[in-house]
Amino acid sequence: MKPKPNHILRSLRLLLPALALLLAAPACRISYKFNGSALDYNIYKTINIGQFPIRAALVYAPLQQTFENELMDYVTRNTRLQITEGASDLEMEGEITGYNLSPQAVTEDAYASQTRLTISVRVRYTDSRNDANDIDQTFSAYRDFDASMMLDEVQDQLCQEIAKELVELIFNSTLGNW
Repeated sequence: MKPKPNHILRSLRLLLPALALLLAAPACRISYKFNGSALDYNIYKTINIGQFPIRAALVYAPLQQTFENELMDYVTRNTRLQITEGASDLEMEGEITGYNLSPQAVTEDAYASQTRLTISVRVRYTDSRNDANDIDQTFSAYRDFDASMMLDEVQDQLCQEIAKELVELIFNSTLGNW
């Protein structure tokens, strides 16, 4: 069965105005950035990511390198900024201020069944083009693990997971401009 010419004309009358609107407004464009970066790359070209020494009471030496590498990798993957030494458009530095263990879930015999590892990082973010974007803030993240396990059995994995979460929080508050 062939479509009737009236149906085709009716369909064209509905589609043509919609098509005309889409073609007539090329300046009106919707764009999404899935990485969350809100940077104007005409203004911001460089970032200096300083060291994040450990200033916590408990020290796990590999944590500093794990965190710094994760931060640099994340910025490199999610922005077009060049990481530089010295003067730059943006600067990020700070210290690891907390590395704490605390019991969480307590069983009926008063023993902890879960232990929480919490890591805190203080970040000083400086925008040399706009002082209103400067941030001096502490970020924290944690992971729980079974209290029957020794910390050294899970420490590397937990630190990697926590570092990733911290970097995302920091990125969203600074370069993501949330």
